[in-house]
Amino acid sequence: MTSKHRRQAALRRLHASTVDLVALMSLPQRDEALIAEAGLQLDRALFFLLVGIQRFGPISVGELAERSGRDHTTVSRQVARLADLGLVERRPGAADRRVKEALITDAGRQVTDALDAARLRIATPVFEHWSDRDLLELERLMRRYVDDLLSLNAVAKEDT
Repeated sequence: MTSKHRRQAALRRLHASTVDLVALMSLPQRDEALIAEAGLQLDRALFFLLVGIQRFGPISVGELAERSGRDHTTVSRQVARLADLGLVERRPGAADRRVKEALITDAGRQVTDALDAARLRIATPVFEHWSDRDLLELERLMRRYVDDLLSLNAVAKEDT
């Protein structure tokens, strides 16, 4: 098998693994188990958006809807619910004051911290048999893969 064919086969396997990972991470049961492990009473749909706001905020509802693959109206309603719960704050955008941005509050950060701690407890057994080197290499390569995909996406957006 040539180097070209080995790379193509590896890329097919990587794609299959990525699809499997996304499908696994998207299972409603995983979110419910994580929320339960964190000891929280939070709607799954809100949890997903709260984590997105914590990770990417301040973020507009439009961008949050795009990143989550959800309808703008639905996301707007759910962000309003998060604001009612005191987990996020809505404010005029820095670049365009007509656009509302969402950012996490201290109470919201306490929730995401509880989720992070629960995620660590759940993930620890998965990696118990991995060497430190393997775990660090996975983390490094995963970050590189995502960063390169983001760069490619940014170039594609510039070209449109």
